Parts: sequence; C-alpha cells; structure tokens
Amino acid sequence: MNNSEMIKLDCLGDMCPIPIMKLMQEESELAKGKQILLITDHSCVSESVKNYCKSHHFKVEILEPVNGIWEFYINL
Repeated sequence: MNNSEMIKLDCLGDMCPIPIMKLMQEESELAKGKQILLITDHSCVSESVKNYCKSHHFKVEILEPVNGIWEFYINL
C-alpha cells in the first residue's frame, strides 16, 4: 500500500481518550480502502485501540518497532 492510501495518526504523548477520538474522526476513510497508521507511546492507549478495533471489527496489525512505541495498522 502506498503512502497516499494511508492516514497517519501521530498519538505520541496523547493520553486516553485522545487517540480513540482521532481514530473515530478518520474511521470513514477505512471504507474508502485507506489504511490508518496510529502511533502511540502509552501502553494504556495500546490496549484501548486494540479493544476499539476488535469491537468495530477492524483488522489491526500491531508492531513495536522500538521498545515502548506501538504502531497500529488498521483497515477493514
């Protein structure tokens, strides 16, 4: 997938519920075939995003490229 089809949500330093609110604002883009990349550095946000995606039936791949930084690749 090229970068024009990906929406990047930088949630570094954001506490709950800000990352979920950012994700909700871009959710409609998933139906257009785009992917959302959400990046966080808080473990509580990581759990919230994972649970949110599961409850909304979004596919999510979670990577931890650096210790304490999580990347969520979210799509339908």
